[in-house]
Amino acid sequence: MKFPVKLFLFGSLCAALIALQLSGPTFSEESLKGMRVLVTGASTGIGEQLAYHYARMGAQIVITARREHVLKEVVKKCLDLGAQKALYVAADMAEMADAERVVAFAEEQLHGLDYIVLNHIGSSQYGMWDGDVAHVQWLMQVNFHSYVKMAVKALPALEKTNGSIIVVSSLQGKMCLPYALPYSATKFALNGFFGSLQHELYMKQSNVSVTVCTLGLIDTETAMEKIKGYIDMPAYPAHEAAYQIIKAGALRENEAFYPWYTFYASFFRDWFPSYRDQVIRKFYKYKP
Repeated sequence: MKFPVKLFLFGSLCAALIALQLSGPTFSEESLKGMRVLVTGASTGIGEQLAYHYARMGAQIVITARREHVLKEVVKKCLDLGAQKALYVAADMAEMADAERVVAFAEEQLHGLDYIVLNHIGSSQYGMWDGDVAHVQWLMQVNFHSYVKMAVKALPALEKTNGSIIVVSSLQGKMCLPYALPYSATKFALNGFFGSLQHELYMKQSNVSVTVCTLGLIDTETAMEKIKGYIDMPAYPAHEAAYQIIKAGALRENEAFYPWYTFYASFFRDWFPSYRDQVIRKFYKYKP
């Protein structure tokens, strides 16, 4: 297909999707008041901001991450912001027993679940892959297997409440980009599993929704430190990314994108491969 035809079809599709989005249901923060929410990876970055937004909206929250002393501080701030209830449980998501334990704790303490927000990630280096297969296997355990384990554990409780699973993914689970091969592999796995789960839950007439959130470069401290010298492009605020994730989950959207370029990049991947490669080479620098 020639480039002008592709461009016309792409523009038409984007216009139709934007019109559909504008005509859809509107988000009300009040709808989350009293909702029972589990947020993973909540000691810093996007997860921390998710906790604060839910708290401000009057939700009941359980947060988890590895560092107990940091979780205590986040819980304190959540209560100050107006959370009806805020609790924490320290856990290591490389351990499947911990993943299940966190869900059980949240269900017991909150007397049920309305939302489970899967956001945690394992630490990985940014740069050319060094062939470390063991690290890829460990990262799959943290970034993928624990997500599946927690979703499966939470499904019965979510069925009782018309609940939602919200999965925080990445543009690196949509496009093959350099410097983060193990991380990218885990995000592709997330998109494949939870995208298929959406269809199967619908086919079984389940009342549980699954929202997969595709994020671009977000200005968390960890991300900014890792990409220094590798990428030259703007980063977007974590608190805004967190708000868009919450909004998409509350509206039970199948997929959400933040910031704006992640939506278009997902189409460029297949529609404009030569332009896609030019963009990647413009923003990504080789750093030996």
